[in-house]
Amino acid sequence: MRRWNGWGDSATTMELPAQGADFLQSLVGCGQVLPDASLDEVMAQVPPSRLPAHQLVSIDAETRVRHARGQSLPDWLAMRSGDFGVFPDGVAFPESAADIRQLLAWAATENVVVIAYGGGTSVAGHINPQADTRPVLTVSLARMNQLLDLDEDSLLATFGPGANGPQVENQLRARGYTLGHFPQSWELSTLGGWVASRSSGQQSLRYGRIEQLFAGGEVETFAGTWSLPCYPASAAGPDLREWVMGSEGRFGIISQVKVRVTRLPDDERFYGVFLPSWQQAQAAMRELSQARIPLSMLRLSNALETTTQLALAGHPRMIGVLEGYLGWRGCAEGKCLLTFGVTGDRRQNALSLRQAKRRLNKHGAVFTGRFLGNKWQQGRFRFPYLREALWKAGYVVDTLETATQWGNVQSLMGKIEQSLRDGLAEQGQRVHVFSHLSHVYGQGSSIYTTYVFACGKDYAQTLANWRKLKTLASQTIADNQGTISHQHGVGRDHAPWLAQEKGELGMAAIQAAVERLDPQQQLAPGVLLMDKRHD
Repeated sequence: MRRWNGWGDSATTMELPAQGADFLQSLVGCGQVLPDASLDEVMAQVPPSRLPAHQLVSIDAETRVRHARGQSLPDWLAMRSGDFGVFPDGVAFPESAADIRQLLAWAATENVVVIAYGGGTSVAGHINPQADTRPVLTVSLARMNQLLDLDEDSLLATFGPGANGPQVENQLRARGYTLGHFPQSWELSTLGGWVASRSSGQQSLRYGRIEQLFAGGEVETFAGTWSLPCYPASAAGPDLREWVMGSEGRFGIISQVKVRVTRLPDDERFYGVFLPSWQQAQAAMRELSQARIPLSMLRLSNALETTTQLALAGHPRMIGVLEGYLGWRGCAEGKCLLTFGVTGDRRQNALSLRQAKRRLNKHGAVFTGRFLGNKWQQGRFRFPYLREALWKAGYVVDTLETATQWGNVQSLMGKIEQSLRDGLAEQGQRVHVFSHLSHVYGQGSSIYTTYVFACGKDYAQTLANWRKLKTLASQTIADNQGTISHQHGVGRDHAPWLAQEKGELGMAAIQAAVERLDPQQQLAPGVLLMDKRHD
């Protein structure tokens, strides 16, 4: 059963080891445990629906609770406190494009706000209903999750937009194929959501981001069905697929997705390597990406993240032995962990491994074999569960991300971390901050930053502390040549900084497209654009 007030399956847990709790306490102080509301208490707050009856729409209280929030930290605090604010008036479960068209026609007649809902994993406020004089309908695409067609000559698969990561991969792997798109939210997030938010998977170095995988499809809008034809390439004007990717539900609801798939690899392996310093590690990371060695993933943790990972790993005796060995090899304080993968043909993988080792050795790398790589592979989708363990200990954890050019990576990462580390100093509260690079390009890299701090005396103070940190870091990114989002999207949380990145003409173009496809501004108002509220 999926948690109603947190991440993932309630049967899955991630424990905080004793030495991990001691480590955090030494860095940020004692945790402050806040009380959790019960599902019954929250359901009692759900108001009567303002929607007229419709055969595809549920107005059940629990269903509305479970579709009211995503997975941002404000969402987490709302769910745990029970203070949801606004609930959708109903949740629809279409099973076809025709159902979506029927719902949009009904919404137009009844003047209803419509929010598209995939897996509910948004960490940027995409799916939260806002206070509005109009009723709010959330449209869950969970039942549109099937592989509809597989063109094995062209390596094209057609899916319903509600297929989550396991559903996509299970249906493809049964036929000998893979999409290869593995965001950390993979077990819950959906194909349509990946397209709508311009998602990036952990092995994008091999398979590409969703931009390279999305080949076409269909979008249901208030102005009609928008068909995106599927060509290998085209010079026929602007690529309209690019408008749909990153549209975040503002133009319409994606009803069909065509993606480029790959035959399953013969061999896949992941390795862990330590480098003596950040400077050496970043240089090695950049060199590997620009040399175009066919690796499937590269992830580089800075020194603080490396230390944190080792502290939270458990098995202190084993970690002690590893630390001793690394110190003997010249990787002591300041060391950074680099994880990389090779995926594909065995002979090519062996060649790629030799090429990677040769370049890494020039930077003082210490190889530790496949043990740490296997650990990463086994736990690659478990990190979000750590929020539950930290919460029970009185701490909150959040992440933010950006991307910038190689010459700016170290500077921007340092400024982001400093803005967060100092953000609560006036309150006398410490923040533990660390980062990694997880998606690399010849031009530059993403920067993914995690920060942990103790809960405030109550929910209101905790939310205020988060908002201050988020604002400081986001402004730092926007002012220092970083994109406001590399993979999480804009939603409502990042919308205040989008104009700084897109410029006046860019924002006007987005606004014009919204007005053409959604004349009454009924689709996800407040997402991407700072719309005037109807309340």
